[in-house]
Amino acid sequence: MVVGAGNRRTLAMTRKHPPLLLISLLVAASAGAQDVRQHTRLAGPKSTTISESQAAALTLTLGTASFRPVQTWIRTAGTIDRTGKILRASLSAAEASLVKVGQRVRAFPPSSKSSMYQAYISRVGARAGGAVVEARLSASGRQNTTLYVMEIVVEQGPFLSVPNEAIIEEGEKHIVYVQEQTGQFVPHEIHTGIQGELYTQVLDGLREDTQVVTFGSFFIDAEHKLKGTERRPPGSVFDDHQRH
Repeated sequence: MVVGAGNRRTLAMTRKHPPLLLISLLVAASAGAQDVRQHTRLAGPKSTTISESQAAALTLTLGTASFRPVQTWIRTAGTIDRTGKILRASLSAAEASLVKVGQRVRAFPPSSKSSMYQAYISRVGARAGGAVVEARLSASGRQNTTLYVMEIVVEQGPFLSVPNEAIIEEGEKHIVYVQEQTGQFVPHEIHTGIQGELYTQVLDGLREDTQVVTFGSFFIDAEHKLKGTERRPPGSVFDDHQRH
């Protein structure tokens, strides 16, 4: 077998520096694979277009990224008095700083979460290391039940936020679909903060008044993924939906 000059140099390098050659080959292979992945990502569709009939079929709904109070809740254990109307609970100093008279409270016995009672904070009294709060029920509590779970609804904010249903979680990523033109939607990755009952704080990735898909976001996401090629494959989400 005849060995060329280039091959002789390679063989010589292999004998003298085998680890160095292996590392060089691995780096080259990794760079090639990265180029392929990058090319694949760029080849995918940047947006998904939805017709009026498709939007109507999906009951597509839009919301906005806006500055609004983000409501969360403080969960604590409470006891009810003899009248069956007043709940009392102790809070830490950090929790007490968020609680004010008039805030909504949901309460239920630990053994029956379906027995939900509505209440509001009627008193906040200071104590060492925190506060004692009282909540007045809108109706008498459950008979022979003295212990309740209390969820005090508090406002954190206002913050730039979007409706919870607009966010699609993909591992550690959070994706929303932004309407850039009528019927045209583009996925945007956002970084989130506080997640409230109805809205989630947006730290980065959206501007105020940006329109995002709320109800229907999962259908658009599925369609966007199916449009990884120039032509929509048979049996796409919208094709199936319209046939039904």
